[in-house]
Amino acid sequence: MKLINHIIRLKTATTLDFIDITDKIKAKLKKAGIKRGVINIQSLHTTMAVLVQEAEPLLISDIKKVLEKVAPRTTKYMHDNFDIRTVNMCGDECANGHAHCKATFLPTSCYLNIMKGDLQLGKWQRIFAVELDNARSRQIALQIIGE
Repeated sequence: MKLINHIIRLKTATTLDFIDITDKIKAKLKKAGIKRGVINIQSLHTTMAVLVQEAEPLLISDIKKVLEKVAPRTTKYMHDNFDIRTVNMCGDECANGHAHCKATFLPTSCYLNIMKGDLQLGKWQRIFAVELDNARSRQIALQIIGE
């Protein structure tokens, strides 16, 4: 049994950026040489989701519209009131309450089977890193367990 860890580094372009990371994950899996086992795919950020979904542009557009309705950027969030907020602050703090609220409705990780050296995905399933905040550098952690 092997346990292998990798980090995938990404640069997102905009809020609600859906980045298909399936091929990057498959490349790491192939390099690991694991034929059967499991893989955990985890965002290392509170405002980035990991989502298994269909790579169909109109569907992705629909998902973006729903997320924007759930937590609009234009709403005033207590998290963004830096006059009263006192914890988890940094020098370059941005107003991103909308991103945190969107994140509560999406997973930050997924756990998939590895069969015959490949991810066990359905016909249309792809793995996305979803930026819920602004463009920035991001990391996705992979943990591969198997033989």
